[in-house]
Amino acid sequence: MKDSTAKSGFMFTLWLLVDSSSSLLLSLLLAQLPLFTSAVPAPYRRPNVLHELDRLANQTKNLRQITADLLKEHAFETDPEQHRFKSLPLMNNRASDINSLEMRPTLSQLHADLKSFEHHFAWLSRASRKHHHPALPKLGQMMSLIKSLTSMLEHQMMRVDAQRLSPPSPSMPPPPPSQFDVLQSSQELLLQFRLFCDWAQRVFSVLSTKSKMSAVQ
Repeated sequence: MKDSTAKSGFMFTLWLLVDSSSSLLLSLLLAQLPLFTSAVPAPYRRPNVLHELDRLANQTKNLRQITADLLKEHAFETDPEQHRFKSLPLMNNRASDINSLEMRPTLSQLHADLKSFEHHFAWLSRASRKHHHPALPKLGQMMSLIKSLTSMLEHQMMRVDAQRLSPPSPSMPPPPPSQFDVLQSSQELLLQFRLFCDWAQRVFSVLSTKSKMSAVQ
């Protein structure tokens, strides 16, 4: 009887030890769980390329509207002579080509064209200040938006690893001798820039749509 009691006591003590060890081991594992979880790499999330393309389209739309307003305020009865600026980007794009455009080279070319227009508008701003052109305040607003658009576009190019082109510096015409010549120059430049904004806005929208479709697949 004593042997049976002793044996039962021993087994009960052994069960307590095993149970305590299991509980201790479980507690240690639970305590280390946050460390294991944090050690697992977070899933890769693609930068919000789609949102940035939509922002670029909206900013280009705003620039196009300001350009149209300036053209209405200082319009000629006839079209201005198209010969002052020899180094403006050639806006000979076709609508049929837009769906075949690829992201990286397209962004690179738009950036190069935008930088060229930025140089031309800086020239126009200096000429406008000299001759006290009445459109100078709105021209300054437009140049600020161009710089903002350029910065946004460069940020997007970094995200998709698009190359920056290095076109030659544009050659500017001689300073305009009168306010009338400034107005003629501004008309020519604004007309070309409106064409650029029309094209760029459509391109950004199409690239955004194509990227959304690609993300769903």
